[in-house]
Formats: sequence, structure tokens, C-alpha cells
Amino acid sequence: MRILFKIIFAPFVVILTLLWAVLVFLFGIASELMKFACGIGILLSITLFLIGQTTGGIVFMTISFIISPVGLPLIAEWLIDRIDDLNFALKDFIMT
Repeated sequence: MRILFKIIFAPFVVILTLLWAVLVFLFGIASELMKFACGIGILLSITLFLIGQTTGGIVFMTISFIISPVGLPLIAEWLIDRIDDLNFALKDFIMT
């Protein structure tokens, strides 16, 4: 019965490995683009604060924080790590 599960889970290891590789590649590109967008958002929010548009400045500052490296990219990196952990657990199950 255990060998049957190993055979069933083997394709999932391949799929998770490919998915992890694609996600790491896309994460690297998206992370750099989000850093650039974050910098522009901060400059726009400072400009809006200086010209008296407090609401717009707060909105741009909030959006910049969300797309900064401590916002969405951190969540995405955590999810990619969980996929890698699942992949490792499946590999460990198949190899033992």
C-alpha cells in the first residue's frame, strides 16, 4: 500500500519542483518591479504632502507600504517557502 502512495505522489514532486522554480523566477522579477514602484509611490506621496493633498499622500504611502519588501513580497516569499517545504516532505516520503 505504501509503494502505491509513493507512485501516486511522484508526479506531484515533479509538478511542485517546476512550480517552485517558476515562482522563484517570477518572484525575483516582480520583487524588483515592486521595489521600483514603491520608490515612485513614496516620492509621489511626499510630493502630495508638500502640496497639501494629505489624503492622497496617505493613500500613496499606504500603497507603497503594501508593495514594499515588508508587504506583499514577504507574503509571497512565505508561500513559496511553504511550497518548497511540501516538496521536500513529499521527496522525503518517497525516498524512505
